[in-house]
Amino acid sequence: MPKIETRVLTAHVPVPLAEKVDQLAERLERSRGWIMKQALSSWVAQEEERDRLTQEALADVDAGHVIDHQAVQAWADSLGADQPLPVPR
Repeated sequence: MPKIETRVLTAHVPVPLAEKVDQLAERLERSRGWIMKQALSSWVAQEEERDRLTQEALADVDAGHVIDHQAVQAWADSLGADQPLPVPR
């Protein structure tokens, strides 16, 4: 397995958060560094997905795939009614 090049990142975190990381590391029998890598990897993946979805939504807007605000408002207003309007498309 090839060695992966690494870099040290430093962050100041509130003591209660650091203590939670230490507790997780102990419970999972993993190092604090492993916990931090897992957390950071998850957060980066989440942000990349958020960006992808934003770009997809902006492309839909550019292509004219939008729903009129009044149609959405009318649908939302009807949700408490006996026969709500269908979801606007």
